[in-house]
Amino acid sequence: MFFEYPYLLWLELILIPLLALYLWREYKGASPSMLVSNSAPWKAKGGSFKKWLRHVPFILRMIAIAAIIVAIARPRTSETFETIDTEGVDIVLAMDISTSMLARDFKPDRIGAAKDIAIEFIASRPTDRIGIVVFAGESFTQSPLTTDRVTLINLMKEIETGLIEDGTAIGNGLATAVARLKDSDAKSRVVILLTDGVNNRGEIAPLMAAEIAKTYDVRVYTIGVGAMGTAPYPVMTPWGVRLQDIEVEIDEPLLQEIASQTGGKYFRATNNTKLLEIYSEINAMEKSKTTVDSFPVYSELFMRYAGIALLALLAELIFRLFVIRRIP
Repeated sequence: MFFEYPYLLWLELILIPLLALYLWREYKGASPSMLVSNSAPWKAKGGSFKKWLRHVPFILRMIAIAAIIVAIARPRTSETFETIDTEGVDIVLAMDISTSMLARDFKPDRIGAAKDIAIEFIASRPTDRIGIVVFAGESFTQSPLTTDRVTLINLMKEIETGLIEDGTAIGNGLATAVARLKDSDAKSRVVILLTDGVNNRGEIAPLMAAEIAKTYDVRVYTIGVGAMGTAPYPVMTPWGVRLQDIEVEIDEPLLQEIASQTGGKYFRATNNTKLLEIYSEINAMEKSKTTVDSFPVYSELFMRYAGIALLALLAELIFRLFVIRRIP
């Protein structure tokens, strides 16, 4: 705390003693008195606590005056705030929701792990716009670019297999994601494309979609999801759902080429931990650039001391009206 007009505090040292002397003399002069031949009977009774209460209004008056002087000196506090000018990153999460994402080489399964970790990623990017595209045999936009984290997370939770025709249309998924970004004015535009299969559907070839992404300066990070070799997959049998090991097929050369053409990077996730590490790495690479300006922000405290003065004056008034009058 500091004072805008600290020299006024000298009034505390000069005015308070003078006012105290003046008020004390006024108080003594206003006290009733009488002449007696001998004061021994009164002195024998000793002092009374109630007599000391007569000094309370005087003390309250001094407190009020002192608080008023402090308020006039304009007490203030100063804090340093930072303004952050974010460059801005627009990100679209393109997620494969084909039935192969039900494989249980991840916990609880591939699509469940991908959703949970994507939600953590969304929550860690409070200043960026994020959109969601899902694809299987075709693709559609689950959420356009938005900064509404609550809506994004709720829409991510609603994603499941079976929403659209089955298959793996990587080209369509990437093209739809790029379409969401082509009109963006952000300085950095990113697609994170996650799939566990080989392109087998769709009207747009994956490399053609990659060319479109490159044209619009969209960087694509590709993630291949699946354990090495085989993975347990739930299959309906006459005895209920049984897990059967199926071969994991991921077109890694294609995903590497897409990432290379667009200036991104390819990752292979074989378990939950690895997938989390991949998202963390992408998160670190795509941090928004910021410029920070520091400036002081002042808070005025004079009202606090003005309030103390007012309370002291009110207390003095109440004390005089309801306490002093009752003191014999």
